[in-house]
Amino acid sequence: MLNQKQLNGLNNILRQNLIDKGVSCALLIDMAGNIVASLDDGRSHPDTYSLACLAAGNFGAVKAMADIVGEGDFCLLFNKGKNVNIHYKTIASKYLLINIFNKDLSLGFLRLKVAETVKKVHDVLRIPFEEEIRGIVFNLSQQPLTI
Repeated sequence: MLNQKQLNGLNNILRQNLIDKGVSCALLIDMAGNIVASLDDGRSHPDTYSLACLAAGNFGAVKAMADIVGEGDFCLLFNKGKNVNIHYKTIASKYLLINIFNKDLSLGFLRLKVAETVKKVHDVLRIPFEEEIRGIVFNLSQQPLTI
């Protein structure tokens, strides 16, 4: 489970690295299709819940196809349309970053921004484990153990 600090961090990362660079909509979902973070440019308003569920299902199907051909996993998917494109990228095999963008944004530039975003998102997602380790309190009593 993510805390509010992490959610705010994820939203800031998506805004600064993707939305502000020309992506119409950026979604971070888990592999079950649950939305972790969702932002858009204010002009496009896709049905993000349906998109998240369908994307997770699509990615699951593609993973199964990868297994069949002996690849194990395809960590990147891309759907090209006439005016709108969708780019998918896995993060730590638990999350899927989905970007909707139009023909004005080049795929190469998007892939560069996605690579930067993935690194930052990965850093944010490590926070709970590190905080958990720092927060461990050892209660060593003075009483002897009885067995």
